[in-house]
Amino acid sequence: MKPAAFAYHRPTSVAEAVAHLGEHAGAARVLAGGQSLVPMLNMRLWRPAALVDINDVDELDDITVDGDRTVLGALTRYTTVERSEVVAQRLPLLARVVRHIGDRQVRNRGTVGGALVQGDPTGEMPLACLVLGAVVTAVGPRGTRRIPLAEFYTGSYATALELDELVTAVEFPRHPQHVAFGEMCRKHNDFAVLSVVATGDRDDEGRWRDVRIALGGVADTPVLAAAAGDALAGTELTDTDLDAAAQAALAVIDPPTDVRATAEYRRHLVPVYVRRVLTELRAAGAH
Repeated sequence: MKPAAFAYHRPTSVAEAVAHLGEHAGAARVLAGGQSLVPMLNMRLWRPAALVDINDVDELDDITVDGDRTVLGALTRYTTVERSEVVAQRLPLLARVVRHIGDRQVRNRGTVGGALVQGDPTGEMPLACLVLGAVVTAVGPRGTRRIPLAEFYTGSYATALELDELVTAVEFPRHPQHVAFGEMCRKHNDFAVLSVVATGDRDDEGRWRDVRIALGGVADTPVLAAAAGDALAGTELTDTDLDAAAQAALAVIDPPTDVRATAEYRRHLVPVYVRRVLTELRAAGAH
């Protein structure tokens, strides 16, 4: 199939892009990498009145640093995240998880902002941004909003964005000292059955603080296992600590049944993968 007819706009500034979104009263869609949007258009699952192609908005693909803060423009490509020395030094979790997204062709076009707006519950980028405490900047006709990732999703593939708002940047605070990541896929770089990421800092006495655990593919949105992470504060991540955290993570999940796995199977996998990822985190802190 081919897309239904639509108007096409290619703005060169954020203000122009927002104006076009407003012109179509919520019936326009933003085209960035198009890795999710274009297939949906071709299958006519979406029939927007207009596309607003933001690929000529040069200000949206910058990577900037300010003290502990690192800001990625919404048009930053996956391949840039994968290869950037700045990202490798300041956001090593992103550099790691992006290699699990699609294939080379997808990573050459896909964007950070597009991944967050798409809101795939199995997506690696939303999961990593959630655990890192990222904040999304959105611009609309009423001004600029800053939306923490923890408040960005309202459901499966649904965000808190207004239809005339444009994501322009994603801001990250100081990156934790240590990270660990694991996911299960049916085949290499397929959509994840589930994924787990853990971050934290370890002091000189071997005790951990600010441990955060997030899971993807086990609810309508990526979720933080806040209680499980908090329970690890001040511990040395002993085997007993890991077992308790792995069980506590079950409290935040509501896994679906789909073509990749049943809800029961996902529920079985959660403590297995949480423990596995925390074991990796502990090992990372020991070096």
